[in-house]
Amino acid sequence: MADLPVAVSTFPYLYSHDGLGALRHLHAQGHKAFEMMIFPPHCWPSELTPAKRREYKAWLGDTGCAITSFCYPLLDNNPNSTDAKMRRYTLDRYREAIDLSADWGCPYVCAIPGPVNSLIDPPVDWMRAWFIEGMRELVDFAKGSGVEIILENVPFTFLPTAQDMLEVAQEIGPEVGLNFDVCNSAYIREDVPAAIRMMGSRLKNVHISDSGYEVFKHNRLGTGIVQPGPAGAALREIGYAGLTVLEIITDATKPGADPDGDIRASHAILAQHGWAAA
Repeated sequence: MADLPVAVSTFPYLYSHDGLGALRHLHAQGHKAFEMMIFPPHCWPSELTPAKRREYKAWLGDTGCAITSFCYPLLDNNPNSTDAKMRRYTLDRYREAIDLSADWGCPYVCAIPGPVNSLIDPPVDWMRAWFIEGMRELVDFAKGSGVEIILENVPFTFLPTAQDMLEVAQEIGPEVGLNFDVCNSAYIREDVPAAIRMMGSRLKNVHISDSGYEVFKHNRLGTGIVQPGPAGAALREIGYAGLTVLEIITDATKPGADPDGDIRASHAILAQHGWAAA
């Protein structure tokens, strides 16, 4: 079986580069497939002029590179907020991301359930109903665009497990896939290979990074709890043909930070376990 392909997230450069600058920076280091973060000032659809959109598109065409997924990080949005205006705001931003994805030939927009704070959260059935309603709206909006909504497992949401994501995706409809974050799963002590086998053909995109149990992070591989080998074996077992995104979140603006080195070291570890070499 062919080596598993690898993409790289622009997350480390959220505040140091605009989106196109991050793509150029990563391409200079040999990368050609990217997950683009949708967040201002990095890459924000409503602020991109038509000329800037064309510049991105032309650069992708000229270099043979591809944006393979879009991710809207859960920093100040919530698709299952008790406030209907916040739900509307969040869905409208996802709509803009879908339009941009279609324009740039990106197949996936990753959607994340809203956060919980564990003190006094809304009833889970309320949040679940709002999230499913919103995702169905996005699925309808994306029809005919070539863009698919994929749902991600995130520990601090009300749907933290792979099983949660699979059940919700099944309820939304067959058009919805899954984005499985290996680090997120390991952090909540799931059986990562078993989760991968459970998701099966619903799995469309994978994130990988590392963390300890004490503080939730997305660090370079080899520094914490994540075991790429068993995860890679399970991906090959289910015939996974999608990308694995190195979602290393090392803030490039911090003194002494080295996201480039962290990405290189992480990619080298993946290459030892069945992923394509850098």
